[in-house]
Amino acid sequence: MADNLLTDLLIIFGLSIPVVFTFSRLKIAPLIGFLLAGILAGPFGFGLIREIENIELLAEIGVVLLLFTIGIEFSLRDLLQLRRTVIFGGGLQLSITSVIAALIFLWFGNSRESSIFLGLLVALSSTAIVLKLLQEKGEIYSLHGRTSLGILIFQDIAAVIIILLIPVLAGTPGTEKSFLELILQGLGLIVFTFLSARYIVPFIMYQVAKTRNNELFLLSVIAIGLSVAWLTSMVGLSLALGAFLAGLIISESEYSVQALGNLIPFRDMFMSIFFISIGMLLDLNILREHLLLILGATLAVLLLKVLTNSLSTFLIGFPLNTIILVGFSLSQVGEFSFILAKVGFAGGLISSLMYQEFLDVAVLSMVLTPLFMSIGYRTTTFAELLPFPPILKQGWYSKFKEGESEEKPENHVIIVGFGINGKNVVTAAKEASIPYIVIDMNPEVIRIEKQREEHIFYGDAAQNAVLEHAGIQTAKSVVVTAGDPPSAKRIIEAARRLNPQVHIIARTHFLSELDKFYDFGADEVISDEFESSIELFTRVLHRYLVPSSEINSLTSTLRADNYKMLRSPDIPSKKICDLALDFANVEIRSVRVGKFSKSAGMTLGELNIRKNYGVSVLAISRSHKLIPGPEAETEIFSDDILLVISPPENIDEIRRLFEDSGE
Repeated sequence: MADNLLTDLLIIFGLSIPVVFTFSRLKIAPLIGFLLAGILAGPFGFGLIREIENIELLAEIGVVLLLFTIGIEFSLRDLLQLRRTVIFGGGLQLSITSVIAALIFLWFGNSRESSIFLGLLVALSSTAIVLKLLQEKGEIYSLHGRTSLGILIFQDIAAVIIILLIPVLAGTPGTEKSFLELILQGLGLIVFTFLSARYIVPFIMYQVAKTRNNELFLLSVIAIGLSVAWLTSMVGLSLALGAFLAGLIISESEYSVQALGNLIPFRDMFMSIFFISIGMLLDLNILREHLLLILGATLAVLLLKVLTNSLSTFLIGFPLNTIILVGFSLSQVGEFSFILAKVGFAGGLISSLMYQEFLDVAVLSMVLTPLFMSIGYRTTTFAELLPFPPILKQGWYSKFKEGESEEKPENHVIIVGFGINGKNVVTAAKEASIPYIVIDMNPEVIRIEKQREEHIFYGDAAQNAVLEHAGIQTAKSVVVTAGDPPSAKRIIEAARRLNPQVHIIARTHFLSELDKFYDFGADEVISDEFESSIELFTRVLHRYLVPSSEINSLTSTLRADNYKMLRSPDIPSKKICDLALDFANVEIRSVRVGKFSKSAGMTLGELNIRKNYGVSVLAISRSHKLIPGPEAETEIFSDDILLVISPPENIDEIRRLFEDSGE
């Protein structure tokens, strides 16, 4: 069996690569390529897959991971903000669509029970496909994205209730206690979710993150997700809904972004299997025999759901563009409809032929989803030009704030690492009022700085999801303070790929990594070795009284050409000895006038130290006040501090002149 599964996976991935590649070159959504690959490999295509049950199991894992990651990207606060959409929007959409669809099925001669059941199946939309497409477009946080998600959440919950209704519709009652039990279990699950999100999971993730073990972190995240999904399935809810709740639990911790970044590759792989498994359900024989019926039914379902979804969105007060986009986005039949159809078929609610026809209609509606969403965007552009009344264009619920995306940072600096260098950059950013976001991998630092309301979160900045959460697309600069070369390279490469225009400044300990950092996309690289060298000879030049303007010019030149002057000594450059070293044979010293010094009470002219000793007094510090360039008549007082310039051999005599005489 294991060999068969491995063979099947090799077939579906091997077939998917050329199909998806071709679709990508044609600028067609990859999702359609996966569906087509499933149709070709499935039992109704070339019959290449032998272990269909195992593929379906992997597909279910894909749905679970998708809902898990969506939950992580969301939060309990976001969900509470969506309560109006979930309850009223979802309730209206399911009720209106199922009633109209049921009446149509009844009109075509189906029984009342079958019509109600089929109406409910048609009303459900595909959470996996809609959210996947919204994520690809970066619109999951848009108004229509959140509205669609709210309605989909209601549908997922309603799918559980529909399963409980199937025995009643099929004429086999006996589940009267199920509703009360479901309510009690649901309330218990809500309490569990709140307590876990607030106390249990943050504590666990903090302990795991302290180990700095990526494998342990990933295993812990997956274990939490699977545990909550399993608990929800034990109380009669769907695994997918449980996975969404698990994601919500993790989203409340500061480790959510890192968890999301770790899961995305697994989610994408299993989701591709899900779409392939959906394609396998399309019975080409039934499609060929009833082509016109299935195509007509598919088009009717899509148009019906566009209208009912749009009407529901209007009734809860959204503006015109959101109404249209939600209507087209949720026009397909959902993946939970496959599960419900299977249960209904087993319960005798629909015949074998109707079951296969419904599957074909559902799969075709999914295949057409990217096209319909594209039509939705074009329809909104056209509708904005039409003279619709303001109540329709702007929405009647003008104070409706639900679903508004939170303000994203713009022109900010992303600081990777909160060590000494990172803290200094943050301090400078605060002083200059520059918006910033910090990414760090130290859980203890995160916990402390979060309490101080610092703009910091936990994550590996080499992961796309982490940088996207930090707003890499709108950032102006990225400062990589990490000293570990492999990590810094991955961060630079990821940042440059996600935002080709962003200015990247990186730090490295090692001279050998300098050119490599530039090759990976850094705009500026700060070398600890060279910077310390520059600081050392800067101090030396100051000691030899080289003018500051000359020193600044030299250091600027060194940094401007990426330290090439230091790395390649053969490059002709202005010699340091050519700088103003005429003061090399003099010293500047500070001398304090003693309390019993003979010079106290005398003027500089009376002391005549310039003629007697070749020494000039540059300034006098008296009671913390500076007297620059003192004149000959300036009187000297005890405890004055004199700044003198003198030949080295006369310094001792000057010190004896102004210090205490011992009398």
